[in-house]
Amino acid sequence: MLTSIDRLLLVRGVPIFKELRDDFLVRLASIMNEVSYPSGKMIFAQGQEGRSLYIVVAGRVRVHLGDKDLALLDKGSCFGEMSLFDAEPRSASVTAISSCDCLVLTQQQLYEAIDETPDIAVNIIRLLSRRIRSQNIQLNELQASEPH
Repeated sequence: MLTSIDRLLLVRGVPIFKELRDDFLVRLASIMNEVSYPSGKMIFAQGQEGRSLYIVVAGRVRVHLGDKDLALLDKGSCFGEMSLFDAEPRSASVTAISSCDCLVLTQQQLYEAIDETPDIAVNIIRLLSRRIRSQNIQLNELQASEPH
């Protein structure tokens, strides 16, 4: 079992939550479930419906398309975060490489937290807007540097 402080620190490390106030983060951290996966267990498969974000608490997971690894993630890393908002099918599979513990936040849990504290939604929208703006700037710079 994680302490409240451990949960808070892990949730604070998630990029989409990094700029939220601590009172929001404490609320989110307190409602997340702790789930364990044995080595070799597929946590979710590409194409499955997704509605949960995962934070690796211990162990290691691989994000992959078939046999091709896209990323190896360990403590403090998160995956599945976009499904909290769009509930689209998973774009890759994730499998535990070693015994793995994760904190899991479901879309429903997030929405309930937003109902209780609407400022969470405003902060998340602001953060996602900043991300899109930053990507647009990078894309514009890339296009400007290409020979025409």
